[in-house]
Amino acid sequence: MKKILITDSVDKKSVAVLSAAGFDVTYQPGMPKEEIKNVIKDYQGLIVRSDTKVTADIIELMDNMEVIGRAGTGVDNIDSEAATRKGVIVMNTPGGNTISTAEHVISLMLSMCRNIPQATASLKAGKWERKKIQGSEVYGKTLGVIGLGKIGREVAIRMKAFGMNVIGYDPILAEETAAKISVKLVDIETLFSLSDIITVHVPLDEKTQNLICKETLAKCKDGVKVVNCARGGIINEDDLVEALNSGKVSAAAFDVYVTEPPDYNHPLIQHPKVVTTPHLGASTGEAQEKVAIQIAEQIVEYFTNKVLRGAVNAAALESFGNPDLAPYVRLAENIGSLHAQILQSKLKKIKITFYGTLLSESHKLISSSVIKGFLSKLSSDTINLINAPFLAEEMGIVVDEVYAGANSDYTNLLAVQCSSSNEKKYLAGTVFGNNEIRIVDIDAFHLELKPEGAMLFYTNIDKPGMLAQVGKILAENKINIAGLSLGRFGIGKEAITVVNVDSSIANEVLREISSIKGINNAYTVKI
Repeated sequence: MKKILITDSVDKKSVAVLSAAGFDVTYQPGMPKEEIKNVIKDYQGLIVRSDTKVTADIIELMDNMEVIGRAGTGVDNIDSEAATRKGVIVMNTPGGNTISTAEHVISLMLSMCRNIPQATASLKAGKWERKKIQGSEVYGKTLGVIGLGKIGREVAIRMKAFGMNVIGYDPILAEETAAKISVKLVDIETLFSLSDIITVHVPLDEKTQNLICKETLAKCKDGVKVVNCARGGIINEDDLVEALNSGKVSAAAFDVYVTEPPDYNHPLIQHPKVVTTPHLGASTGEAQEKVAIQIAEQIVEYFTNKVLRGAVNAAALESFGNPDLAPYVRLAENIGSLHAQILQSKLKKIKITFYGTLLSESHKLISSSVIKGFLSKLSSDTINLINAPFLAEEMGIVVDEVYAGANSDYTNLLAVQCSSSNEKKYLAGTVFGNNEIRIVDIDAFHLELKPEGAMLFYTNIDKPGMLAQVGKILAENKINIAGLSLGRFGIGKEAITVVNVDSSIANEVLREISSIKGINNAYTVKI
């Protein structure tokens, strides 16, 4: 009989699911860390929410543990690397809070438009200020949805029922998929210029940080409204306050903040035109019940039928038992991530070519790793090795696998071509020596690139002095060069340079490099 320990206040319906399957369940929310360490060796499964910190020292004592389940999306409170080393599966429940979060977005949107919190506070203060707290309708207005993952799509569907004109920007969703929910895909500049209300549903990374800021707000309609229930930092809080004060933005609604909990005296929190909630997107009884049942069912499926759903470290576990395969899994994910950052238009097709027996025999894992790397950079959904292929199909991305046999130069070579309607990008990589992953081909340029950290890419005519000019700008901005990779078609012909750097390159520095005569297509990526 499998023994399952639950140490957080997960909905008790999870206990019923596990007990019905014949498991011995200990439900003890709030169990102190030292007590967990004393008993954890006796259990095969552990279920937590966010309160229990499953640290490396706890995992080290898991002599019989097979599965750690998180009743929710994020797994920041679980040391997944330590769990992988121990051979323990880490699961989460992607999609369990989609409806609750989408409904919260809509609640904030309507509250913002009709000034409901302000009206409530006014009335409770003994005031009758009907004219002062006049609102606005959403009917007939244009809603711009940035990021059409699961939550973004659910918001779009519901706001169509309110009579809104819904447009969307998403770097990977196919137009055909958007059309099925009556959303018109546009570029982000068009979205800014046409939207009456903008809601963001993207992950927080270097590309999306301060996505809505002074510069982009200037492109919006006067009186635009904005909503953020995604991640703090996607909307620049200080720039938004300035726009609210000037009237450029007429109202805003926030559920997430750069710092949580935020500074309660910050002008954003105190602003009379802003509706704020304390990160409540997934905080409904239904969502918590749903994720509790879901994680319990996933654990039952795994123990009973060896069916694996929601595993966040599946690739690492599979490769853990094969040290030769592990670096290729990492290579595949990094190639996918690079493609997501260098492809300038919407992805239509991924062609993955496997050279060598090792890669061909593990094609499913390697292919999923490529897709995961690509989608994780661009999607707000939780991406893992299990759901990546299905999400790609849902988004209209064609995945073509080719088994090419031996390669004349490398024992095992992974080649990935990403295509849009108007461009193709090609990356190929292998593993050298002691698990050193390398990109050896970028669009027919042969080089040896270590794909990690922050990198500067640019093309130029191969002539003396080009690298020196770039190096001077980097040095003046105190950006240290960590590595250098060069490829060219011949002396005096087109060349590519990739510079590994120790810190991120700011946009103004990138613009300065781009202004050098002879430098083309300068951009930065980060793994």
